[in-house]
Amino acid sequence: QVQLVESGGGLMQAGGSLRLSCAASGLTFRSYAMGWFRQAPGKGRDLVTAITSSGGSTYYADSVKGRFTISRDNAKNTVYLQMNSLKPEDTAIYYCAATSNWYKSSSLYSYWGQGTQVTVSS
Repeated sequence: QVQLVESGGGLMQAGGSLRLSCAASGLTFRSYAMGWFRQAPGKGRDLVTAITSSGGSTYYADSVKGRFTISRDNAKNTVYLQMNSLKPEDTAIYYCAATSNWYKSSSLYSYWGQGTQVTVSS
């Protein structure tokens, strides 16, 4: 059974930093691209950033470029999201997800975590 478990969310003031982690089990982690999505209240779930299975390529949404960094440790079956210079508009539930397909295609992610809340106060 595949499990993706996010951690590291919380409440932060604008301008601060948070690091999210997503621990994976039940799948061959090194064979999957990983993505971080977020869903703000009343909005859809959007792909924020993604990384290929090897970690050699990454994607960032324009709204987080230069502020967020995705990385992975295939030895630990874990993907990370370092979030710097946080803004109130970053407030959302953040989900990690796995895909064996094209990492930039949000519709092809097949495994999902339960999400972790990130709240940024102004």
